[in-house]
Amino acid sequence: MIELKNVNKSFGNKKVINNLNLVIPDGQILAIVGPSGGGKTTLLRTLAGLETSDSGTFLLDGKPFDPTSSKEQEQVVGVVFQDFQLFPHLSVMDNITIGPRLVLKQDKETYTNKAKHLASLLGIEELLDNYPYQLSGGQKQRLAIARAMAMNPKVLAYDEPTSALDPALRQQVASLILELKADGVTQIVVTHDLVFAEEIGDQVLKVEPIK
Repeated sequence: MIELKNVNKSFGNKKVINNLNLVIPDGQILAIVGPSGGGKTTLLRTLAGLETSDSGTFLLDGKPFDPTSSKEQEQVVGVVFQDFQLFPHLSVMDNITIGPRLVLKQDKETYTNKAKHLASLLGIEELLDNYPYQLSGGQKQRLAIARAMAMNPKVLAYDEPTSALDPALRQQVASLILELKADGVTQIVVTHDLVFAEEIGDQVLKVEPIK
């Protein structure tokens, strides 16, 4: 379980997160929804340690942690970015294994077996020798999820996973997120789509720009 207590974040004189208190139980989905400028992505980046909060406490299973200084081996939040941020010169297999190999220092058998398991779980096991340019948008998203999960995060987070998708692909993303929930994966989904948020979320956090 992840808990946030009195978290604040400003950029200059603009307050983006104001005394936020939040609990994300294990295995549940938190959907964060709201307009641009409401702080959705800032909250996600703060949880992932990509931004530093001005104040507040972060707890993992009741114990304080600092998202910006957690060891990579103990990654708390893994992020699937809106543009996927795949390495175009690496195969699907190498995209999944680069983090476990270089950061976690896993041996080849361990990271290879984990990559094959994740690829099978996400339906891209036939694509391990392909490169990102050979993949569809949906396949790229599944690869980005596999790469994030390969780092063994406690929570998997998505930044606008349905942005610019047609209704059929949007439904595929919803199904995938709910399948991962069934496997016990705790997830945070940032979206501007309230209908999508209510479809997948155990909790829906609505945010608005702070006046």
